[in-house]
This record gives sequence, structure tokens and C-alpha cells, in this order.
Amino acid sequence: MDHPANSTLTAARLVRLLGPPDPGVPAYRWLADTLRGLVTDGLVLHGTRLPSERALVAELGLSRTTVTRAYAALRERGYAEARQGSGTRAALPGGPVTGGGEPLPDVVPDRPAPSDAIDLTSAAPPAIPGLAMAYVRAAESVARYVSGMGYYPYGLPSLRAVLAQRFTERGLATDPEQIIVTTGALESAAVAARALLGPGRRIAVETPTYPGLLAAVRPEASRVVPVPVSAEGIDPAAWRSALSSSGAQVASVIADFQNPTGNLLDAQARQELGRAWRAYDVVGLIDETLVDVVLDPVEMPAPMAAFAPRTVTVGGVSKSMWGGLRIGWLRASRELLPGLARARLSLGLGAPVLEQLVVEDWLTGDWGAANIEHLQRIRQQRDVLLEAVRTTLPEWACVVPTGGLSLWWHLPRSRSTVLAQRARDEGLLLPPGSVFAASGRGLEPWIRTPYVHQAETLRVAVDRLARAWARAA
Repeated sequence: MDHPANSTLTAARLVRLLGPPDPGVPAYRWLADTLRGLVTDGLVLHGTRLPSERALVAELGLSRTTVTRAYAALRERGYAEARQGSGTRAALPGGPVTGGGEPLPDVVPDRPAPSDAIDLTSAAPPAIPGLAMAYVRAAESVARYVSGMGYYPYGLPSLRAVLAQRFTERGLATDPEQIIVTTGALESAAVAARALLGPGRRIAVETPTYPGLLAAVRPEASRVVPVPVSAEGIDPAAWRSALSSSGAQVASVIADFQNPTGNLLDAQARQELGRAWRAYDVVGLIDETLVDVVLDPVEMPAPMAAFAPRTVTVGGVSKSMWGGLRIGWLRASRELLPGLARARLSLGLGAPVLEQLVVEDWLTGDWGAANIEHLQRIRQQRDVLLEAVRTTLPEWACVVPTGGLSLWWHLPRSRSTVLAQRARDEGLLLPPGSVFAASGRGLEPWIRTPYVHQAETLRVAVDRLARAWARAA
């Protein structure tokens, strides 16, 4: 797991993180370069106290001169600082840059937030360990492409092939031609909306749902039809009723760890939903952005498109790798591809080559340990948040999700909007339940709390949340 800033990293733990020495380089350089990579990739956080030279010498079996020289090289490059009385601490040159939270539509602050505010509006975690070095590898590979013009409007052929194989392995036979790469899942949703909707065309959307998805489809649809969904799952009868009465031609669902409820549709629910869509000749729009954020042992069903072939599936790496890595994709049935291709070209000429190579590295490389580390960190944060809220606010209730990035709490009183206002006064930013409503209003008994912050930050956030609830209730 990662180390909170200002914690101490033991020599034994550091040796496990370092792995075996590289016999092809001097020992001091191997130690300095590997430790620098750990800091760069977030496995050793800025401000973490490094082991003393004496302790590291004993654990590694290297000479004191070697360790001293490695620490000196780190300090020279800005990746370590020697502090009087506190030893050597890891550092990022210039310090870590905060901010960059995922913006939610309709969450516009009416006044500046306190400087120490904790942001619970964003459900996007920090980068997966190893990402910075993946960029280095991708930068070396990009030389193969610079002799050409650089436009790949539907994505690098190699990445499309890898993504197609991934869908096939999950139970949905896919050819590379059925994949279109975009600059993020939200752009994928916008491409799909432009291709599938238009004047007179309606879309049925589960409510609550992800606000970004609503923002992508609303401009293209003549009407958004809300279909209620609970944390326990969908109601096929509600879908049939909504489709029958509205005449919607498109239906949108987040089938894997639904945002914000965390619900995972099992195979039976997907089958029933697919039947309803086929009965009313509906095209599905599926958001799979959270499909890789699996926190507990659970049997993952085949993609929704395996149950409803006339479906466009939206995916991306913002939640599984990093929000700053703006790569997404669409997977669609062949009959829908021409319209999607035209819509994609109307919104842009392709995703950046370098970032596509980074994603390809993740999908094909040896990322097993990094993925485990990433998910373990998120799982620990979920459990910390869950325990803190249940202890401090025992009257609140939620269904604990087996994956995803947030908890969806049912409040004992319908005070979500007031709670969000009071929370801001306490230095806590969170959206009211209405932000997740397909109609843009309602859901007053509900609040979403992401668990993307470090454990200690989440505990402080819950303290502020409890004070805000005391004032709001």
C-alpha cells in the first residue's frame, strides 16, 4: 500500500519495493534510479521518511558508501531532501501538484471554497503505480510513428486490436474494426449520443446516474426519460413501462458498479434487460468506465452487449489508470459503426498517439502487481470510509458495493441539498443527490461519498460531514 506523507518507510519494506538489483549497472545507480521510480510512481509518497543509511546497509547488504552515494544522487535530482533532525525524506521536484478533480456538471460553486476544503465531488482516484514509467516507455516507442502524419481518427491499429481481444476474452466476440478510440469515455458518450440521437429521438436513462453522461446526451436528445434504479438493482418491469410509454429509441445504463449506487448487474438482470430492449427495438448505450474497479471477489458477467447486440459500449481508463490519461473507446455492433465513425470525425481527428501507447502498455504489459496495489488501496479507503460513517452517523444506510469508487447513502431525512450547503461551510465539498437525477431534481434523501482520498483525509472528511449533518438535519 502507499505511505501517507510524513510517515516512515522501513528498510525491510523498501527492499521489497526495490526488487532484485540490476547486475548490469553500478549498485548506487540501481538504488537511486529504482527509488526515484518508486517516488515518481507514487509507491513512496512525497514527504515519506526514508530508512537511515545504516538500516538500509544492513537490509540490502551493500556498502555504506553505495547507499550514501545513492541518497546523494537522489538529493541532487530533487527526489530526496535531507532535513535536520528528521533524516532523508522522499520528494517530488517542485512538490506534488494538488487539484485536478473530476468536474461534475451542475455543481457550480456560488463562493470560493475554503483553502483546506476536502473535495468529495470527484470520484477519480490518483494514478495507478507505474504510470510515470509507462509514459517513459511510450515516449521511446512513439519514434516509430513520427515519420507519418500522426492522424489515427479511429485509434492506433495495435490498440484497437488489443481492446477487441479484451472484449472477446470477456465473452463478447469483437473485431478491431468494431473499436473506435477517443479522448476519454465522456467523449465516447458524446460521439454515441450524436450518432444515435437527434431531433425527435428520446433516450431512457436510469436515475440516479453519472452527471457527466447526462451532460453528454442531453444536447442531442429531444427528451430524457428517467427510469428509477435502486442500489439493489434494476427493475425490468420499470424499464418495459418506461420504454412502452415514452417511445424512447436509446437506453442508457451503467451495468458495472453503477455510479453512484455501486450496483453490479448480474447475468440474469442483463438478460432480462436485453429482452426488454429487443422487444421495443431500443439501442443500448452502456458505460463500462468502472468495470476494472473490482474490490471484492465477485463473478463478473459478460458485457451487456453480449445480451443486447444492438449496443454501443463506452469504456476508458480514467478510473482504472488515471483521470489525466484521456483515452476512451467505443465498441459497437457493425450496423451502428458508420454513424459512429461520422460522429467521431465531427468531434475530433483522433486521440494522442503517446497516450494510446501508454494504454496499450497497460493492457499488454506486466501490470499485475500494480493493479493489485491500486485496487488494494481503493478497497482500504472504501472500508475506512464505510466504518467512519457507520460509527459517526449510524442512522445513515447504504448497500456496500463490491466495486466502484463511491458509497450511495440513504439519509434518515430528505436534506441532501441543505447538507451539501452546510458541508461547504465545514470545509467539505460534495454534491446533493439531485445532481445524479436524470430529471435534474429530487433524490433529496441521498448523498454520494467517493472513497478516492487517503484514509486519514477520509476520516477528517467524515468528521466534517457529521458536523454538517448536525446543522442540516
